[in-house]
Amino acid sequence: MSGPQAPEPTLEGQADASAGSPDEDAAEGIQHSHRMLSFSDALLSIIATVMILPVTHTEISPEQEFDKSVQRLLATRIAVYLMTFLIVTVAWAAHTRLFQVVGKIDDTLALLNLACMMTITFLPFTVSHRGFRPHFHPGPSRPPLTPEHALLKLSDSWAVGLDHVVAEFSLMVTFPEVPLGIFLFCMCVIAIGAVQALIVLYAFHFPHLLSPQIERSAHRGLYRQRVLGIIVRGPALCLAAAGFSLFFYPASYLLMAMVIVLPHVSKAAGWCRAQLVGLREPPAHSVEVFTFDLHEPLSKERVEAFSDGVYAIVATLLILDICEDNVPDAKDVKEKFQGSLVAALGESGPHFLAYFGSFATVGLLWFAHHSLFLHIRRATQPMGLLNTLSLAFVGGLPLAYQQTSAFTKQPRDELESVRISCAIIFLASIFQFAIWTTALLQEGETLQPSARFGGREHAFMFAKLALYPCASLLAFACTCVLSSFSTAIFHAMQIAVPFAFLLLRLLVRLALAGLRALRGLVGPVLARPAPGAADEAQSPLLPAPC
Repeated sequence: MSGPQAPEPTLEGQADASAGSPDEDAAEGIQHSHRMLSFSDALLSIIATVMILPVTHTEISPEQEFDKSVQRLLATRIAVYLMTFLIVTVAWAAHTRLFQVVGKIDDTLALLNLACMMTITFLPFTVSHRGFRPHFHPGPSRPPLTPEHALLKLSDSWAVGLDHVVAEFSLMVTFPEVPLGIFLFCMCVIAIGAVQALIVLYAFHFPHLLSPQIERSAHRGLYRQRVLGIIVRGPALCLAAAGFSLFFYPASYLLMAMVIVLPHVSKAAGWCRAQLVGLREPPAHSVEVFTFDLHEPLSKERVEAFSDGVYAIVATLLILDICEDNVPDAKDVKEKFQGSLVAALGESGPHFLAYFGSFATVGLLWFAHHSLFLHIRRATQPMGLLNTLSLAFVGGLPLAYQQTSAFTKQPRDELESVRISCAIIFLASIFQFAIWTTALLQEGETLQPSARFGGREHAFMFAKLALYPCASLLAFACTCVLSSFSTAIFHAMQIAVPFAFLLLRLLVRLALAGLRALRGLVGPVLARPAPGAADEAQSPLLPAPC
């Protein structure tokens, strides 16, 4: 675009500009899409986050050492979780773009959207199945589970209810060389793209359902072609991945990763081409069409809604294991603890401590995210990518809870567990700080005046977003020096950070006051001329006297 772009029309603005009153629309069976979009955002955030459950429910025997084989297994599962999380966020982004084009819905579009959501909710089934929870035991290893046995277990698990999804384990991780898991996942993504394409075709067939800008356009055909091209790009790559899974599965994982990076690669390639060859004047007939750019940043409101959903489901997932594993049995209370329920619950003290610490971490990360987006006026595409990466590691916090709550079961592995937890917290928070840094590069467009350089909230926001990265990095470094106190160091960090948040504004004010006082003391000393300095030649680095 050669000129400045107008701000992207919001859904509310589209709805207000639509022809027809709400009563007339209701009489014709037309509804606004606000509530349906809120439902879709909540559902997509839940589906993206529950992908961590297969990783967190890997049972490791207390006798098993945290050796390289276990580390490799966890690393593989975490990698698959990150890939599936990011693919779901790509589906959410496509859904957001789609309903920037579709301004209103009728019963048919609502049912098509429900079909799309149903297909998305099937994604955890394609990567999770009951009965695949491996138990690591010392001694001779048992024979590996054959693909035929795996498929038999898979067929037996079809009747498992949704309430048992917490106990399921990742099929794609357990059998990465078996094409079934990859094939099912890719087929789901293809089905999602097919339903979204049907929504586009239906909406363009009835133009009164489109956003007012597109409805009034004389080039709706070009809009439809472009929207369909964006929607089918990911499913086309997954179709190729499904084909490669039958004979060369590494290529399938590469193509699935391309689904994640392709939009950003396309944007970067367009920017490089514009820098090399310059911006070309678009044809006259396309000026109207391309003012509504589908590659523009996502709606800030929907980014916040999706992010809130991820934080909420992560905070809820933390309590599931306490409800499931830490309720004492009545017989054990009577026989082992002489009927004392308090003593029986005291045995699970480390689990409750890990829960409260993990919940505080999730809550404070959400608070930092809320404070950050409170000062953001407009979210750019790089900021959206960094937000997605931050949410992916926030989704890994239940794994951090599992690791820290297992200290009593595996005391020998507490150092590795603490380091894993510190790494997850650091990555989740450092990407939040990266969002802030990216926003500062274009602060005039992206930030409120109070949060820009020199604003009254700038130093406070800097300190708030830097607190968790610094605390987790410091805890990780301390475990390298004081490895025998790793558990105490980690719990001290979890307890200290909430109090630091409470005192942060006071500490920032004291620090700024100290810097001003120091500047006042040092300034006169630097400005005072030394004896005989007037006779010496002036340094070229110093400004000339007025």
